Amino acid sequence: MHEHKLDLKERNLILVIIFNIFIFIIEILGGIFSKSLSLLSDSFHNLSDTISIVISLIAYKFSKKENSFKFTFGGKRAEIFASFINSIFLFIVSILLFKEAIIRFFKPEIINLDLMTIVAILGLILNGMSVFLLKRFTKDSMNIKSSYIHLLMDTLSSIVVVISAIIMRIFKIYWIDPLLTILIIVYILKEGFGIFIKSTVIILEGVPKEIDLESLKKEIENIDGVLNLHHVHVWQLDDKNYLFEGHIELNKDYPVSKADKIREITESILKNKYNINHSTIQIEYNGCCEKDLIKKSY
Repeated sequence: MHEHKLDLKERNLILVIIFNIFIFIIEILGGIFSKSLSLLSDSFHNLSDTISIVISLIAYKFSKKENSFKFTFGGKRAEIFASFINSIFLFIVSILLFKEAIIRFFKPEIINLDLMTIVAILGLILNGMSVFLLKRFTKDSMNIKSSYIHLLMDTLSSIVVVISAIIMRIFKIYWIDPLLTILIIVYILKEGFGIFIKSTVIILEGVPKEIDLESLKKEIENIDGVLNLHHVHVWQLDDKNYLFEGHIELNKDYPVSKADKIREITESILKNKYNINHSTIQIEYNGCCEKDLIKKSY
């Protein structure tokens, strides 16, 4: 019988899911009994985190799907969809909590500071462990990074909750709880917006911001034998793989061997300078009537 073994990334994601379920339970109970909005906001944020990490895990497993007749690029795009969905979760939860924080700001409640502090410290420990488990995978995966930002925000939230408990204990200023909640939400939205924009651009197959098409055009047209580069498409499959397709018009009717050499030089430039690891190049002579870099319509 074939046995599927979990890799380190999968194991860490599962551990983080377990941690977040536990955090959600203790924080929602702690928030209700202590009347702390900061804890309640943390609990629902952790619930969204748990959902987002489950999505990240599913997407990661699907991303390892091999290329097939049905999915010729495999499941690589799955993690981008997960990043997009996770950023939406951030926005929805943040808006709901912001509304509640405004209400509590003008009608602050007396909070059980002892319970609030204990629960916040437990949340801080588990969130900190979760951040540690995922940090090493954030450089090469936007999907994992989106979940990591969720968890990093929770860790910061827990720190803020502890600080607010100390302030309220000393100064009896109970509106500090919703105020700090609002500050947390603003920071969460700022971080989530970047992932939302990048994942949206990838899903819409926009040109990666690292690639200047005009510079790319000039470099390809400087190759000996190339007259024109046109009908170009550059997009991302996921956060690591860039793709290119385009038409290269030759300045004379070269033999196939010469044309193939031009193609090889072009692919080398695309890969080494622009990090494009998959390219489809159409070589032609007196081919297309339109010579625009980007074809206007289809």
